[in-house]
Amino acid sequence: MVKSVVAEDTRLQSTEDGLFQAAVPAQVGLVIGKLSSSLDKGFVFELVPTPPNDAGQPASSLSEGGKDGRKKGSKAKIHVDTSLLVIDRDWVAEHARQVSRLLLGGVNVIGIYIWATENSFKTSTTLLWQTVKVVADAAPCYESDLDERLLIHISYSPRRWSCRNCMLGPTFSSSGLKPCDFKMGKVLTSLQHFKCMYNFEMRLPIFCTDASKAWSFGDALRSGIALHAKELKEAKALIDGNLVVSDRPSTSHATHEVELLLPFSKDATKEARNTEEVMGVAVIRGSIFSSAYLCPKEPLSQVISDIKVDIINSLRSRVDIIFDVSEEEDSELKVDDEQKFESVASSEKPAHKLILHDLRKPCNIFFPRRILVPWLPGICICDYLQPSDSIQDLKDQWKELLSMDAPSDLSMILEPEAEAEGTSLSAKSFWDLTHDNTKSESDGSQKKKVKDSNHSSETKSQNFNIVIAIVVLILSIMMGLVLMFLTETWWFFVNKFGDKCKG
Repeated sequence: MVKSVVAEDTRLQSTEDGLFQAAVPAQVGLVIGKLSSSLDKGFVFELVPTPPNDAGQPASSLSEGGKDGRKKGSKAKIHVDTSLLVIDRDWVAEHARQVSRLLLGGVNVIGIYIWATENSFKTSTTLLWQTVKVVADAAPCYESDLDERLLIHISYSPRRWSCRNCMLGPTFSSSGLKPCDFKMGKVLTSLQHFKCMYNFEMRLPIFCTDASKAWSFGDALRSGIALHAKELKEAKALIDGNLVVSDRPSTSHATHEVELLLPFSKDATKEARNTEEVMGVAVIRGSIFSSAYLCPKEPLSQVISDIKVDIINSLRSRVDIIFDVSEEEDSELKVDDEQKFESVASSEKPAHKLILHDLRKPCNIFFPRRILVPWLPGICICDYLQPSDSIQDLKDQWKELLSMDAPSDLSMILEPEAEAEGTSLSAKSFWDLTHDNTKSESDGSQKKKVKDSNHSSETKSQNFNIVIAIVVLILSIMMGLVLMFLTETWWFFVNKFGDKCKG
């Protein structure tokens, strides 16, 4: 359980100064950082305000009739008349979901902050706890055994900071908000950076308990990634070429290289060929760049776990982006030309509508490419670049979600996967896997079969020629022996009977 919290003083002081200058009566936002179960400690890197919703309304406000009593720019400590907060919890949760997609390994949405008076905070504890809970559900910390988040209160009347640990039970109780020690200090400069280029090829058979049930391509793919997550969890790790065998903290502040070693496993695809209920096989191949940050005194096992989680989260995020874009294009197509859309063949359906049972040709999808964008001192965020997108298209998103200005020098934005093979997905349908439907092989499979067939024919031809040569040689030898025998016999009779004839 988190008992103490250390926050980056430069970032939080900047946030507080901005709030006093804006003189808003209330503001809610996300707390970005790390929660360490091994240290029972929390680390806060940054506070990110939740932007206005689609209607332009702020995510938090005071109920009607509330008055702040301060002029804009004033720093006077004046209590508000109404102390009841109003928070758009669903919008804050959606903000957390989108921000979590941009965070690298070990960095998470670890709670919310609220800018309000002491009175309004005390009378809204149930609402605040509920907001923390929906944020935790929208942006879960995978593979973490900490069922808790932080609630930071910035009070302007009186002016002070406080932090509470929110225990995420099924229902709210007064014991669900526990005060914890909160102080500011230097956090970002003490972080250690670890990076990993994960090269892989996953062959994931898609099973179904009911063979008549048609799984969508997206559901099958997400299920396959979940299976690989279990396999990746057992992987060993090399850090700077050394196998990690002890749970010790790292003392070096240099950037460390991590390599993951997957355990040997059976080929699930071969097993799938003998399974009648298999619907298809998804093949995900390529390279994923992963990065993670380790706080002081955290063990190396923590950063290894963070990198593994980051890899799986990155795959999940790319899948979500692919299908989100597919659904948007599908909606636009319906609006533009509904009749034309209805006539599209199943092989041309949007990705989110593909059904493995209906596929007769291979389906290939290229995943978005991961890029790294400088954010805080020593910390980057990530985003995903579609083949048709440019970095310029993503700048507005970073500004809205993280209140950050993109670097003017685009060379500062790194593309570590650009020179790698990239990450792509291909899928073979049910018909490519069953033994009774070999005639409907894919074009790629046909080429491979033709090549194998030609190679086999050439081998058989060569073997046949060798056999013919051996047979001819044997026959020649036998004929030679027969001729020699006949010649010797003829000379024998000539010599014997020829002398008698002469006599």
